[in-house]
Order: sequence, then structure tokens, then C-alpha cells
Amino acid sequence: MSDNILDCVIIGSGPAGYTAAIYAARADLKPVLYTGLEPGGQLTTTTEVDNFPGYPDGVTGPKLMQDMEKQAKRFDTQVFHETVTKVALSTQNGGIHKIWVGDKEVLTRTVIISTGATAKYLGLEDEKKYSGGGVSACATCDGFFYRGKEVVVVGGGDTAAEEATYLAKLCAKVTVLVRKGGFRASKAMVNRVLNTSNIEVKFFHELIGIEGENNLVERAVIRNNNTGEITRIEVHGIFIAIGHKPNTELFLHQLDLDENGYIITEKGSSRTQLPGIFAAGDVQDHVYRQAITAAGSGCMAAMDAEKYLTSLEN
Repeated sequence: MSDNILDCVIIGSGPAGYTAAIYAARADLKPVLYTGLEPGGQLTTTTEVDNFPGYPDGVTGPKLMQDMEKQAKRFDTQVFHETVTKVALSTQNGGIHKIWVGDKEVLTRTVIISTGATAKYLGLEDEKKYSGGGVSACATCDGFFYRGKEVVVVGGGDTAAEEATYLAKLCAKVTVLVRKGGFRASKAMVNRVLNTSNIEVKFFHELIGIEGENNLVERAVIRNNNTGEITRIEVHGIFIAIGHKPNTELFLHQLDLDENGYIITEKGSSRTQLPGIFAAGDVQDHVYRQAITAAGSGCMAAMDAEKYLTSLEN
């Protein structure tokens, strides 16, 4: 095989990318991984991770990602803290895929895409200030820390309804702020919210600020969009639940995406519609969005890539 054509390039880091690198490296695919602008992905903005196996006392998101990167490098994965800026994906079986990192062109037989998804936020300056101190975009990840406390959920779609009902099992009270006069969520989810005793829904209300000491959330500042009245709610946590945006801009018009922009993979695999192109983690998963499921799909992608390369030799 030509020395200047790689067997495996991984675009994106995070649990999916690093796990793919570990498995690909152990399969002697000599993977090259480009971390992108945010090495480690969303977990680098998470303070405590208590539900990742193998860490009985919990671990910070950045530490977990550092450990995964170290493990990938131990098996001789080449990790570059650079960003892929363009791709040209072959449609032919056994074709060579081209990616560009700045002006540098890289040729590879397989690509594992693990660019993740980005949680949507309101754009308030306070969201950044209190990130890790009470502001979250994942109830499943962080809800445990607010057991028995009062929280706010912002949003009116299925994501907000799901987050609210999940948090209601843990928290003393959940206040849902819906900017308009009704939910966009499915009827079943709306009924579940409205029939949960410790959930209060405030229609025509939006979050306009967050207050607290030592960067810890203590109050949500909300505005009534009908009257303009501004009030404050004493809470410990604020969950922004207005959806996620998959990081798939690089692959527009080259890969099949669903209506929300997530990469479509074959059921039960990481394969896309193009030979030699695989997707893992949140970039193709809008249901679970957990570090452990992302890691699992990274393993699948590496194994699928190995099988594909083996098929080319036979």
C-alpha cells in the first residue's frame, strides 16, 4: 500500500473519536486523529461525570478526555490538535478520500466521523458565567446533582418535555419556561408534563438572566412576554433544553443527513451510504447523547473500518 495514503483518519475527538482511535490502533490501522477546535468535545465543559464506568468516585469531563487521549496515544495514534476544513469523499468502493487540514491535503482509505453535536443555548452572557455552576444542557448527565432541589427547564419542544419529566423524578420542583403560549412537543409528552404534580409550566415566559454568588446559580430572572413583568425564581439549576445542532457542515451534499442534520448510518452499524465512511457518537445519535454510548459507537466504527479494509484485500 502507498506510504502517503493512510488507512484511517478520525475527524473529531470526544469519547467516540478517542475510542475509535484506541480500537483502530490496536487493529494496526495506524489512525490519525484531528481533534478540531474543541478537543474532547462537550465533555470538556462538564465539571463532574459520575456515570462513566470505571470511575467509582466520579471524574471531571476534561480529565476523562485527557485519559482517553493518553490511552489512544499509548497505542501510537497520531493526535493532531488541528481542524479539518474540507473533505472530498469518494463514492467508489475502495476509493481514496481526501481531507484538508488548512492547506494540507491528506489521503485516506477510511474516515471515521466523530464531530459530535453542540447544545443550543439562548446566547445570554450569564449562561457562560454559570456553566458548571448550575447551568446545563443535559438532565441525564447532571440531574443527579439537583436531587431534592428546585430547577428550571427552558424550552417548549420534546427535548424540554423529556428533560422536565426526567428531572421531576429527582427534584423537589421543576419550573418549565415556554416562550410562547403552547408546547411544540408531542401530545403524549405534553400530557406527561401537565400531569406531573411537581412540574409547573409558565407559558409566555422566558429566561433573561441568572443570578448567584461564586458562579453558582441561585436565581432565574424571567420575563412575562405578555405583560413585560420581570420576576425572580429561587433555583439551584437551570437546564437549557432547546435542542442540539450536529456538527455536520463539512459533509453537506456528500453524506445523507436526516431532517435535523444528523448523519444517517445503517441500522446496527456505523456505516454511511459511502464506502469507507463511518460515523460515531452524537453526530449520528440524537436519542441517547451519552459519553458511554458515544464510546460504544466509536468502537463499532473502528471495527467496521477494519472489516472494510480487510474486504478490499480479499
